[in-house]
Amino acid sequence: MKRFFDLKIPPVAVVLCAASLMWVVARFLPVGDLQLPARIFFAITFAAIGVLTSGLGVMEFRRARTTVNPTKPGATSLLVHSGVYSLTRNPMYLGFLLILFGGAILLRNAFAFSFLPMFILYVNRFQIQPEERALTEKFGATFTGYAARVRRWI
Repeated sequence: MKRFFDLKIPPVAVVLCAASLMWVVARFLPVGDLQLPARIFFAITFAAIGVLTSGLGVMEFRRARTTVNPTKPGATSLLVHSGVYSLTRNPMYLGFLLILFGGAILLRNAFAFSFLPMFILYVNRFQIQPEERALTEKFGATFTGYAARVRRWI
């Protein structure tokens, strides 16, 4: 069943919205300040791993010559299950989550971390589930077998 928000908002826009809200919360709710040792190191490390993970996902799609457009999963020409896709079905979304986690560490505000589960819930419901329905329709047992072998996130 298609819902209004299914595949409507590009995931990059969702990341930018979450990051902006995290910043606003950290700025205006300083009561959530945390003391995080080596926060710059950890923030950069998680964000860099996130960029790498997302980048590897994009590279696999490009190598397979299939669409990277997350709003049109039905336009995919090939089910990609090599490289990073053998470890996670959604490396781009996992990468975005790691980038947001790095941002939350950098902001060192407990309330900023609350946007991480919201990001996961939103992406699962309005992006990943509709994508998986489209891929099941297009690739059938090939996709369902892949989904049974490889986890959605990690």
